[in-house]
Amino acid sequence: MRLSAPRIEPVDMERLDEEQAAVLAPFANPDNKVGGGRVLNIFRTLAHAPKALEGFLAWGNYILSRRNSLGPRERELVILRTGWNCRSGYEFAQHTRIGKDCGLTAEEIERIKQGPDAPGWTPLEAAMLRASDELVSNHHVSDETWAALGELGDRGRMDLVFTVGQYTQVSMLLNSFGVQLEDGDMADPDLRA
Repeated sequence: MRLSAPRIEPVDMERLDEEQAAVLAPFANPDNKVGGGRVLNIFRTLAHAPKALEGFLAWGNYILSRRNSLGPRERELVILRTGWNCRSGYEFAQHTRIGKDCGLTAEEIERIKQGPDAPGWTPLEAAMLRASDELVSNHHVSDETWAALGELGDRGRMDLVFTVGQYTQVSMLLNSFGVQLEDGDMADPDLRA
């Protein structure tokens, strides 16, 4: 965690204006996959700008849906590496849980922190991690890495870039606004302030 306290406090769920109530209503539903009826700190923070949150959710829903051609496990591999590269404690904690639900093991999540050259990755997984690194550091995928991603096809390579871009933005928001972990979540010891 980069900040030990929020710079922007999450909205008070008892004091929402109409726009905030409307944009947060789906999260308060106990059947909602994200939070299960609990409105997460990220959304309560972004609700200070309800129209921006609406746009953010529309794009984020594509990234996390089946419309994204990356499988859930591969998507989470890329999201976790991006969160790690951006030093986003909140993002890494949230997607550690989600990644495990999508088939990543605790050992693989530890290896994500080591990067594409850690032993045990398939060539495609290593290329996906390397692309995540290149996008965060250079905002560009090298020709060599692009070629190594070939089995994803053009659509998969596009979705990988979309996913890293989305979660770079998410990490920037979380880090800069000081969004704090949810109750019960633990910061990765390597990402503590």
